[in-house]
Amino acid sequence: MAATQPDAFEHDAEREAILIAHERTYHAFAVLVRWAMLHSAVVISGLTVWFATPGGFLGGLVTAAVVFAVGYYGMVRREEQQPLDPWVEGRKGIL
Repeated sequence: MAATQPDAFEHDAEREAILIAHERTYHAFAVLVRWAMLHSAVVISGLTVWFATPGGFLGGLVTAAVVFAVGYYGMVRREEQQPLDPWVEGRKGIL
């Protein structure tokens, strides 16, 4: 089998480089999705309190700030320190 693939080590290095590039792209996409979800939650909750309740602008602003703080801690700051694989040993739960 070694005679049919004399340059197997070169292909392994190329495959490893491709896998590393894929992992970096996946991580960047995961970070982008986290930030997009956080901003969507902030905008929706802030606008809902502002226009659909008697809380007004100040109530919407306070609600948006609270949602951002909780979401940043729970979804962005905490998750960026977790491994990407959700089934790996040592990964923390939701809370």
